[in-house]
Amino acid sequence: MNIIVTGGAGFIGSNLVDRLIEEGHKVIVIDNLITGKKENVNREAKFYKMDICDEKIRDIFKNEKINVVYHNAAQIDVQKSINNPVFDGDVNILGTINILEACKDANVKKIIYSSTAAVYGEPEYLGIDENHPINPISFYGISKYTPEQYIKTYSKLYGIDYTIFRYANAYGIRQDPKGEGGVVAIFLDKLFKGESPIIFGDGTATRDFIYIDDIVEANIKALDKGSKEIFNIGTGKATSIKVLFYIMKKIMDIDIEVEYGKERDGDIKHSFFKIVKAKEKLGWSPKYNLEEGLSKTIKYYEKLLTKESKNEVAASRIIDREP
Repeated sequence: MNIIVTGGAGFIGSNLVDRLIEEGHKVIVIDNLITGKKENVNREAKFYKMDICDEKIRDIFKNEKINVVYHNAAQIDVQKSINNPVFDGDVNILGTINILEACKDANVKKIIYSSTAAVYGEPEYLGIDENHPINPISFYGISKYTPEQYIKTYSKLYGIDYTIFRYANAYGIRQDPKGEGGVVAIFLDKLFKGESPIIFGDGTATRDFIYIDDIVEANIKALDKGSKEIFNIGTGKATSIKVLFYIMKKIMDIDIEVEYGKERDGDIKHSFFKIVKAKEKLGWSPKYNLEEGLSKTIKYYEKLLTKESKNEVAASRIIDREP
């Protein structure tokens, strides 16, 4: 199939692109590279540097004869959404409408949309299922939920199929230490620098941490399953931020302590998903527990840092030999 991945230079998008190419699909990546990185883009993918709000994107959809769109591009920082709600809404809401218009004009068969646990707000019960009331407490949660409604309506009016994924806290390789849900990447960034990570609050807040390979697997299954459905994608288990830190510390075998800061506006206290629906209708379930996923993530960055260190040493030797 001919598949577009918006945000394909970012964390989830780039990992998804790799898998789609392994599966034999023709993949087109659209990313403005504001947060994504060109080096993340698989060399076998066709790349367009473009903002999802640009109307010229519709020509790409038509010219590439697209069958399926994975819409991952978004403004993902909760705090940025609170500080600049206009920008947040422009990207997440208007950007998605532009993508949907492109889907309509190009007769795209299906859109697979990356949403978030933030749409639920402070949970009324745990684990959170797909029928939980929608009550976001940040503009980010609002701007990710609103496109879900547009997608449903475009589907009714124009026959575009869809699957919507609401992710728990994703982590894994290529995650930038910025943005919503990036606590693992933020902690790793600090720990590899020998610095103390900051936990906002007392560390008892809990999250459902889902490894990137499990997210990608759910997306692959959505190519031919999950028609007109919404799925929570998580592990179904809660882990406190404090416990997360000590698991990472143990895996890395380092002696660094955490620091505590004031709780932030827009942060939810406790959250974990019920994932029965994804198991039953997608045939999906997570393969990696937290320790396994963290070990794979940490090992990846250790190798990356070792390679960078060797390159720096080699570069310094070349400079030293220059007259």
